[in-house]
Amino acid sequence: MSDQQRTPGDELVERGADRLDALARKTAVRGGLAARLADELADDAAFLRRLKPSLILARAKGEAPKDAEPAAHAPLAPSGPQLGTRPTGAGRSPFLVLGAAFAAGALLAKSIDWRSHAHPRR
Repeated sequence: MSDQQRTPGDELVERGADRLDALARKTAVRGGLAARLADELADDAAFLRRLKPSLILARAKGEAPKDAEPAAHAPLAPSGPQLGTRPTGAGRSPFLVLGAAFAAGALLAKSIDWRSHAHPRR
């Protein structure tokens, strides 16, 4: 994409990515825990650059490739479900809970009404 096709949205995204790159360089120099985040910030900057509005529009029109090669160190998606099977019959029925809540509310309303008859206001 040439510089003539850049939109104000592209410039805004590019400035944000440049700031992330600068922050990644600063954290890499610091060392320690902050240095561990430097690679992630650099990856975020590269990802942000792929979110330019003109690139998204070009991909939507079919003028740009939709499937870019993943980064060499990008984690792969899990091959299967990560959660175990759900236990069957666990928990209460929602109808039972609703019925109990309705009964408790009706009982509370009756007791409040009964107490108001014991001490009427005139």
